[in-house]
Amino acid sequence: MWALLVLIGAASVSAHLQDLSFDGQKVFRVLPQNDEQVEILNFLASIMEVDFWQPDSVTLVRPKMQVDFRVEAEKTFEVEDLLKESGMEYQVLIDNLQAAMDAQFDSKTRTASHSYEKYNNWDTIAAWTADIAAQNPDLVSRSVIGKTYEGRPMYLLKMGKSGPNKKAIFMDCGFHAREWISPAFCQWFVKEAVETYGKDTVMTTLLNKLDFYVLPVVNIDGYVYTWTNDRMWRKTRSKNAGSICIGTDPNRNMDAGWCTLGASNSPCSSTYCGSAPESEKETKALADFIREHLSTIKAYLTIHSYSQLLLFPYSYTYDLPSNYEELNSIARAASKKLASLHNTKYTYGPGAKTIYPAAGGSDDWAYDQGIKYAFTFELRDTGRYGFLLPESQIKPTCEETLLAVKYIANYVLEHIY
Repeated sequence: MWALLVLIGAASVSAHLQDLSFDGQKVFRVLPQNDEQVEILNFLASIMEVDFWQPDSVTLVRPKMQVDFRVEAEKTFEVEDLLKESGMEYQVLIDNLQAAMDAQFDSKTRTASHSYEKYNNWDTIAAWTADIAAQNPDLVSRSVIGKTYEGRPMYLLKMGKSGPNKKAIFMDCGFHAREWISPAFCQWFVKEAVETYGKDTVMTTLLNKLDFYVLPVVNIDGYVYTWTNDRMWRKTRSKNAGSICIGTDPNRNMDAGWCTLGASNSPCSSTYCGSAPESEKETKALADFIREHLSTIKAYLTIHSYSQLLLFPYSYTYDLPSNYEELNSIARAASKKLASLHNTKYTYGPGAKTIYPAAGGSDDWAYDQGIKYAFTFELRDTGRYGFLLPESQIKPTCEETLLAVKYIANYVLEHIY
């Protein structure tokens, strides 16, 4: 078997120079049973380009853990032979990645303009932030909280009826560039707020008594890159000194156990923690804004995909937060609300114990700033489409997630501290 591995490795140097067609690329799901099988995955990752979808990095793989990863088209046969030979349980989740990418755009809404049931590119989202604020001046205002590495303005929407001493909830989407369903949810949330204000009693109360800060896309440069160059891009687009590898994982770049568990100090890694906490202009802008508004921000929600999880601190340590019981019961109730619409099952719990350790995440950071209610959503699905969730699932995904977000927001309102 090891001879086979070495042969695979020898042919993989040119893989970096591929032009980005995803034709024939496959996504595998494996279930390593023991340390030897974990070792085989580690070796595989060391000799060829392996893009880990779940978990984010081969270093996090443990026996009995479900692992999803993508490999180049010309490597799929060798990989499959190796998996068979090692006796590892596996299945092909996505047989042809290009076909799955094309199939994402299955929405019946074909329009060049902004749509809530389509994936919108950054220019469309940026224009939408201006429009939604202009059309709803008594409910929505737009500001710029910083600029990205490539110089794009980071637009923040503030939603709520104006009133004295209002507390706020901060929500962001699009930390990881390829998780397109995430920004779709932030847009959906804003739409629902303005359309149901005055009609839906819960939403009306929330907007009367709280403000919502919504950052529709954190990692704008990365998001743009997924539309123009590489749909599977995850990180930011900043240059790394002394390396040809681009970008930092913004959700490993916060000052919360920075660069310890589940983060990498290698610039070529998809979980690269950056040269220092908040080295990325995007994470610094986000952190600065929250620090400036710490007296009012009472909850922090960050939206990712995929896995159908509702996580809370901690991810950088196995220690439990001091209000663990409360956070766990909120997550349980919110998951139940979410499932009530389309029966979508979510797993909930503290990040490190529920999935795997990951240092430098924004929810842990917000919690350590004193924001008692900090949650990470991992939206649909559980791997059938992974990061390529079809547009036809945007509406049901957003509808069910909205129920959970409204539940959490209402809980926060009733437990202001």
